[in-house]
Amino acid sequence: MTNKAAAPAPAENRYLVCIDSDGCAFDVMDIKHQECFCPATILVWGLQPISRYVRQVWDYGNLYSIHRGRSRFIELEMVFDWLAERDEVKRLGFQLPNIDSYRAWLRTTPVMNNDAVRAEAEKGDPVMRRVLEWSLECNRRIREMVHGIPPFPGVRESLARLAPRADIAVVSATAREALEREWAEHGLMSYVTRVCGQEDGSKKDIIRALKPGYAPGHVLMMGDAPGDMEAAHDNGALFYPIRPGQEVDSWQEFLDEGLTAFLSDRYMGEAEQKAIARFSACLPDREPWKK
Repeated sequence: MTNKAAAPAPAENRYLVCIDSDGCAFDVMDIKHQECFCPATILVWGLQPISRYVRQVWDYGNLYSIHRGRSRFIELEMVFDWLAERDEVKRLGFQLPNIDSYRAWLRTTPVMNNDAVRAEAEKGDPVMRRVLEWSLECNRRIREMVHGIPPFPGVRESLARLAPRADIAVVSATAREALEREWAEHGLMSYVTRVCGQEDGSKKDIIRALKPGYAPGHVLMMGDAPGDMEAAHDNGALFYPIRPGQEVDSWQEFLDEGLTAFLSDRYMGEAEQKAIARFSACLPDREPWKK
């Protein structure tokens, strides 16, 4: 982790709670993907003739499947892969852009963010220049569109109860500027110890950098996507799922049971396994356009 904001900080409390933002703390997944990311993708990549199919695969990958919550840079490649295999796109004879150099970059870059894309684009690769244009356009649309959306019911109450006993870190693949703006807009920054976004690396990297100083079982990641669970478990942290489509119920259950269970060291084991089983049932793993 190269960004100063991601450097480990001394633990102030015995517990650390890492909270994803989009789709977990804030109900912004649909508006960001359907009104910002997907339209920007169609525009910048010239996909207007197949926009219907772009929207279908984008929504599946980013909102309604086990792929939900991945980095925008990973999801872009997956969207192109899904479009390439769809019979409807083939029958139209539409030629998808060649993104081979982007694929190669994804497999070699140590971090996926706009700064890393810009550094590659400045070498003169037209594909990477287009990737940068696309990502900046996504951010522009988000700044213009996404505001006035409060956190899910139960978030503020949970933060208020956690703050006296736990350090709280926002851990997200979203740009830090957007995270700070959204959390400050709703008066939540006073509860937060750290804000870590895409500039600080992957969620796995961020949790690894933040966890020193906390005992086993005292680090919890709260998120709405399988990638959040992977980032937690790869670091030996616990995972508390916010179930897509059942976010309000999930936060109420955390307030009623999960919060106390974690702070009393009773969430490990069976309680976490049951919560994850309910979470996994919410996310399909088969593309709906495949017969």
